[in-house]
Amino acid sequence: MDYLGADGSPAGIVDAPAAINVPIGCASCHTTAAHELDEVTFPSGASVTALGESAVCSVCHQGRASTDTVAARVEGLDEDAVDPELGFINVHYGVAAATLHGASVRGGYQYAGRDYVGRFDHVPSASTCTSCHEPHSTKVATETCLSCHRGVDEITAIRTRHGDFDGDGDTAEGIHGEIETLRTHLGEAIVRYAAEVSDKPVGYSADTFPYFFADTDADGEISPDEAVFPNRYQSWTPRLLKAAYNYQFSKKDPGAYVHNPGYMLQLLHDSLASLAQRIDVEVPSVRR
Repeated sequence: MDYLGADGSPAGIVDAPAAINVPIGCASCHTTAAHELDEVTFPSGASVTALGESAVCSVCHQGRASTDTVAARVEGLDEDAVDPELGFINVHYGVAAATLHGASVRGGYQYAGRDYVGRFDHVPSASTCTSCHEPHSTKVATETCLSCHRGVDEITAIRTRHGDFDGDGDTAEGIHGEIETLRTHLGEAIVRYAAEVSDKPVGYSADTFPYFFADTDADGEISPDEAVFPNRYQSWTPRLLKAAYNYQFSKKDPGAYVHNPGYMLQLLHDSLASLAQRIDVEVPSVRR
């Protein structure tokens, strides 16, 4: 409410302490300020207008970083030199709005010289957040999806793009599977690059901030003893940081295969291709 200016304070900033454990309540969405909100500015500085009822959702589900954040942090640095001043940049969580708008808001790290798709426009009946999500529980109305996408038993089996984006030879799996496999390949490449170029093994722990930790025993797993803040990964190169940022971006929108599959596939593909410039890793040849 403070951010929206619904409490009488300036909109666009939080300028007063808030009560702990009550970030969202009825009044967060059901106020005049929330109902009138139609434009949202994303972390990149890009603004999206005419959002309608999706505006209030987009305020929170946009992440807290962007291409611009990462680019500014690594500007002028050697792409493959470890810089002890670099730390992992976490996009935050629940970044569905950033995924949905794609290149328009630059939520993922977009590599220079590469084109990226913008907003994923679904059919008119599924063009807003609440078209698919029950607004209070956020539960997805999957029966609506399956009424149009016939011939599948679950929404993860849906695909409208028919390339073999992950290079596994399976073009019958849902686009969800293409994204999942490509992300797995990227995760493996990140581990290999860290060991071979940064000379310091890295591992990922999905549920523990800051997610990337030093794999001290080089066993390929991050144990509870390793997943502690003092053991956070600290041997970043700019190339590794960019790829890790996109890996995390993809993890923090598990619904990307619906929100904007093309954008997510492009981010993962380009991250893998970047690492392949320094390590031996196979990059799917299909047009991204």
